[in-house]
Amino acid sequence: MGASDFENDVTEDSIEAHIPSTTISDEKREAHEVFKVTEDGGVDFRTVSWQRATIIFLKIQFAMSILSVPASLATLGAVGGGLSLLGWDVLNTYTAIILGDFRNRHPECHTLADMCALRWGRAGRELVGLQILAGQILITAGGIVSVSTALNALSDHGACTAVFGFVAAALITCFSSVRTFSRLGWLTWAGFATFFIAVFIFVVAVTQQARPAAAPKTGDFDLGWTAMAYPSFVAGITASANIFISGSGSSMYLPVISEMRRPQDYRKAALVTGVLICAIYLSFSLVIYRWCGIWISTPAFGSAGTLFKKISYGIALPGLVIGVGIYQHVAAKLLFVRLLRDTRHLQGNTVVHWTVWLGANLLLGALGFIFAEAVPILNYLLGLAGALCFAPFSLIYPALLWMQDFQAYRHGTTLQKTAYWLHALIVLVGLFMVVGGTYGVAVSIKEAYATGAIGKAFDCADNSGSTS
Repeated sequence: MGASDFENDVTEDSIEAHIPSTTISDEKREAHEVFKVTEDGGVDFRTVSWQRATIIFLKIQFAMSILSVPASLATLGAVGGGLSLLGWDVLNTYTAIILGDFRNRHPECHTLADMCALRWGRAGRELVGLQILAGQILITAGGIVSVSTALNALSDHGACTAVFGFVAAALITCFSSVRTFSRLGWLTWAGFATFFIAVFIFVVAVTQQARPAAAPKTGDFDLGWTAMAYPSFVAGITASANIFISGSGSSMYLPVISEMRRPQDYRKAALVTGVLICAIYLSFSLVIYRWCGIWISTPAFGSAGTLFKKISYGIALPGLVIGVGIYQHVAAKLLFVRLLRDTRHLQGNTVVHWTVWLGANLLLGALGFIFAEAVPILNYLLGLAGALCFAPFSLIYPALLWMQDFQAYRHGTTLQKTAYWLHALIVLVGLFMVVGGTYGVAVSIKEAYATGAIGKAFDCADNSGSTS
């Protein structure tokens, strides 16, 4: 059902909800699905329930960002940072609903690149596809930095950090190479549970310390906690970009929908995920900031002292690997489907099938490793990914796609016109984040190189503070 079909159905008196419902028949949807339900011995991708999809979505969102968001609150203040987190989560959840509904009206769409092809043709598919891959590589790089930091912390810098980075890339690639989301399901449960437990232990630990680990060891010190902070534009926009990306992974939900038994149940999973992610990030981040103030390490586990840093990283390590592996899996699946779509190799256990699948994973893992060694600071990698890639994915493109399917609203009732122009406002917010966020992160990276906060590429120096 395209925009023209919908426009014919709109009358001046029919006011639709801001979030459109799926109006395509089940028979038509199944005919256009990327993966078909198969009983001929091929790979059956359509096995994911909405409950399992919820866990996958939670693991996509609840990952490395929790290790950088508390530092963003230290930049913006408790109230400022909390409101920023709440506002971005509501907006990201809404645009996640937009993306899912659009995909279910156009079930031939496997990724955001396919959706953009409906608006901008082949050029849109190729350019947005490249942008998705770039964003995933940056996230993978951030994950490699986090895992290498964990390995350094656990081993007291027992090996060169570049070696730990290579080990991290290998572990992430092994996990991402599992072919279907249903087979990733139980591992994702384990990843979410271990990561949640690790963060919970860390949060409890910082509340029991006399002072944060990064604070002066003796004498009085200023915790630096404040309700509202007034940072420079560069610091503020970098912090906001880090908060924004914590809930902006909805474009990664789309390939999961193609593997759901009932894609119509997507909304349930997306809404439950949005509520839980907001509650988790708000509660954990505010408590961490309350007890650590400005003395927050990045990644945050370093704020708990040597013992609890090791405990937290030890428990969180599977969750870190699995969380980043899901992002790399989504990127590899994009390449895989793009190259093999509408061929017998897509769901057949052929040599071509396995060569393309494993090759895509190895390529993405190698590129993530290179970027991790070039910019080995987590919050800068996440901020750059948020500004350059996930602001368009979670703000600009969903709003434009909604405006395409509901262009009749532009000339409809007052409420319909208001809805239309509010989505145009979302586009402007996204553009501001792209320009402002990219500038802020670029300046921050330049300053980090100038001050020595970022060392040389493929550096062996400890990145966990274990040997300082």
